[in-house]
Amino acid sequence: MAEYILRNLDPTLEICSAGTHPASRVHPKAIAAMNELGIDLTGAVPKNVDRYLNEPFDYVITVCDNAKETCPIFLGNVRHRVHLGFQDPAEVTGSDSDVMTAFRRVRDEIRSRFQTFYSTELRTIRHAGP
Repeated sequence: MAEYILRNLDPTLEICSAGTHPASRVHPKAIAAMNELGIDLTGAVPKNVDRYLNEPFDYVITVCDNAKETCPIFLGNVRHRVHLGFQDPAEVTGSDSDVMTAFRRVRDEIRSRFQTFYSTELRTIRHAGP
């Protein structure tokens, strides 16, 4: 969800998204929650972070609660490391309604924090020019 929320804020950003233990598919409730915002996750595929370990990045942003502790060290050039932790809604148990509520809550938290991050960090850098 974080990848597509950030893409929605600025489609010109080059974004790579991956996890340490990616699921085999995007969670259907993530798709439903994002559709409620008009964001289509069609084509989204979970990827393993290993494919990016040696690439340079301006930002590496970890989003899972425990990602700060469990993510591998990026060997490439990383200018800024940022941790914006969120609960993994896929781990919530309960009724379908409870799980969907968790996906909506986390989606909204991600949207709020990424809007702030984009406004205070990325947009100012991107519009500062060379």
